[in-house]
Amino acid sequence: MRLKPHVYLWALCIAMILPMGQGHAQDPQFSQFYANPLYLNPAFAGSARCARFNLNYRNQWAAISGNYQTYSVSYDQHFYPLQGGIGAYVYTDFSGNRTLNSTYAAVAYAYQLNVTRKFTMRFGLQAAYGQRSVDWSKLTFGDQIDSRYGFVYGTQETQPNLTTRYFDVAAGVVAYTENFYGGVAVHHLTRPNEGFLGVARLPIKVTVHFGALFQLNKRSKYVSPATISPNIIYQRQQNFNQLNLGLYATKGIFVGGLWYRNLDSFILLAGIQKGKFRIGYSYDFTISRLTNASGGSHEVSLGFQIPCKPPIRKFRTVRCPSF
Repeated sequence: MRLKPHVYLWALCIAMILPMGQGHAQDPQFSQFYANPLYLNPAFAGSARCARFNLNYRNQWAAISGNYQTYSVSYDQHFYPLQGGIGAYVYTDFSGNRTLNSTYAAVAYAYQLNVTRKFTMRFGLQAAYGQRSVDWSKLTFGDQIDSRYGFVYGTQETQPNLTTRYFDVAAGVVAYTENFYGGVAVHHLTRPNEGFLGVARLPIKVTVHFGALFQLNKRSKYVSPATISPNIIYQRQQNFNQLNLGLYATKGIFVGGLWYRNLDSFILLAGIQKGKFRIGYSYDFTISRLTNASGGSHEVSLGFQIPCKPPIRKFRTVRCPSF
């Protein structure tokens, strides 16, 4: 989770790659939180009932050489014999001109409990496999430098293990009514070691999210529906804290959104959602000291659901945003 931007990306990469003693890493982050629901909270697995696919791409701090690029794809669906939903997602993250590369694959199950006629809870559990690798050929060291000709020598640095693999576990819960929803997710319960030299454990990440959906007019064939949806998302990982305050508004097939990320950026969103298909674009406008250097962050999401048969019994979907 890149909660605090850093100009010197190469130094950050080296710090994560070659920790002396003990180091810590953070997770990639998406600004379209609900466009990647399983990444936000494993309890969302199967919450849309029909088979759902999501594709996400993020280009963070586009103007900085060696910036972060993250790709994600996910699938989830509810299965009545299991009384819950099954989901899976994979993301890949590239840093420093693909010097440091990460892959993370997860599967999740979420049990749905209808507490009352209007109140529902979902309990999710996730198991994951992670892998990080380093392209040694793209690293440079001080002993390669000639005072007149630059990088001309071979390095005498000892090459470490260039790939690390680990197992990970996460859990989450989501509770919702017709107009309100909220949840808590805890990732990296096993605190896996990502280090190449020494120890670099992933700190536990806690996510708390809450929101509401209000319809502004009545549905009719003459007037397109309009809604507003205020949201709060708080995340904490190690010593990093992030508070996101946002508002979505929809009118017909059009969706707009505005988020404020604590003392760091504003997120502007525009999207189209028609039937089971949606597409969205968001831009993170940096307001911290990186304003003129970062170039902001771009994110694109695609999502679609496969139509399925009417539910065997009454099924309550989560009426939360899709972006």
